[in-house]
Amino acid sequence: MFPMDGSPNFVLLTAVIVCAMAAEARDARHLFILSGQSNMARMNPALSFTPIVEHEFGAANVIVVHDALGGRSIRHWFKDWKPSVGPAPQDNGELYDRLMDKVRRALGGTRPETVTFIWMQGENDAKGRHANEYEASLQGLLDQLRCDLRRNDLNFVIGRINDHGLDKEFADDWKCVRNIQMRVADEHPRGAWVDTDDLNDVEKDGVVVQDLHLTPEGYRLLGERFARKAIELIRRHERTTP
Repeated sequence: MFPMDGSPNFVLLTAVIVCAMAAEARDARHLFILSGQSNMARMNPALSFTPIVEHEFGAANVIVVHDALGGRSIRHWFKDWKPSVGPAPQDNGELYDRLMDKVRRALGGTRPETVTFIWMQGENDAKGRHANEYEASLQGLLDQLRCDLRRNDLNFVIGRINDHGLDKEFADDWKCVRNIQMRVADEHPRGAWVDTDDLNDVEKDGVVVQDLHLTPEGYRLLGERFARKAIELIRRHERTTP
């Protein structure tokens, strides 16, 4: 039997148990879902995102699901997407279904302590002049995730589309999508966004241009920014949750 008095052995045993319980609380599993179009597809989470969140929470307590495809509108994730004019397409949400299948397999029936959605998308909608539908679609996608994952406490981080389209023929829609992404993130207590304007500067024929896609270093930095912002959200709500 263990001593039940104030002996040094009992004090030591109590300290060990308390430390173990505290470690278990810190080591709750955290799910990160990364999705979007080409700039997300080209980002390799293993190079910068995953190492940072694993260092913060422990490798055994982190689940990272990455699924993205270039050149796709948000309608391929948001199932109730509707254009301003005309009927809705029949294939809305097929990439969402693919993503959620990966999420379910990664979880294996377990329920993580936190879920954070990382979103890098919007270029296709801006170029396609669908900015008018983007805010309702982004909010709808987040609600879709909250419902399917049963997580009203969903954290989300948005990568604001870069400055590539600010001087193009679709500049108005490009600016609108950027503003929507910032507003949706800023107005939600569990939302945040990261800047990508400095990650896409490439030299072409001796001239630096703002490319649609990021540089190799840009993708590394993007993963790092996503990770640090996600950690900030998780830690912030740890402090405010009773």
